[in-house]
Amino acid sequence: MMGSVATDNSIKGSGKDRPERPARTPRRARRRMTGTERREQLLDIGRTLFAERGFEGTSVEEIAAKAGVSKPVVYEHFGGKEGLYAVVVDREMSRLLSMVTGALTAGHPRELLEQAAFALLDYIEQYTDGFHILVRDSPVAQSTGTFASLIGDIATQVEDILGHEFKSRGYDPKLAPIYAQALVGMVALTGQWWLSARKPKKAEVAAHLVNLAWNGLQGLDHSPRLVGHRRT
Repeated sequence: MMGSVATDNSIKGSGKDRPERPARTPRRARRRMTGTERREQLLDIGRTLFAERGFEGTSVEEIAAKAGVSKPVVYEHFGGKEGLYAVVVDREMSRLLSMVTGALTAGHPRELLEQAAFALLDYIEQYTDGFHILVRDSPVAQSTGTFASLIGDIATQVEDILGHEFKSRGYDPKLAPIYAQALVGMVALTGQWWLSARKPKKAEVAAHLVNLAWNGLQGLDHSPRLVGHRRT
């Protein structure tokens, strides 16, 4: 009897000595993204991947995996990789064009050139991924626009400025589009180089670009002639 009682007490005592398990905290359910939020997430991921690997080097599978969704979700929002790429390119083109046109606020033509140069360099510095995407060719470039066509849009803004300046100085304003394309193209190509070199400082790059453009414009011949043997 005594043995059985001791055994019973030891069993009861051992139960009391056991540490109590902490109560489980219920897991908070992950909030499901709205359609708009999911679309923006896919655009951000696509933008990064397209900048790093280009259009051909990026797959729908990788985009979906990075977003933690299945491939059909990407197709549901954009119809495929081409559709996603097109939206990314359109957004970057709109951003750059808005930055350049919004910067053209000065009255003096030289300061306007400075503002245009700074706006392009600002975009390259602040939105490097977008710039990488715009300067690359892609299978859908013709339908969504290329960097060259974007430069053409910006040049149109500069063309109006040069047209007035040409007319006031006795030059043919019909030639303004040629010089506008040359000026904007010069800044854009220099910007590509500067993105890799990262020196000199942005303000110094802008100053040299405007120096070449402005002083070159000041010394324009009214009727330039070729000096080489070729005439056609």
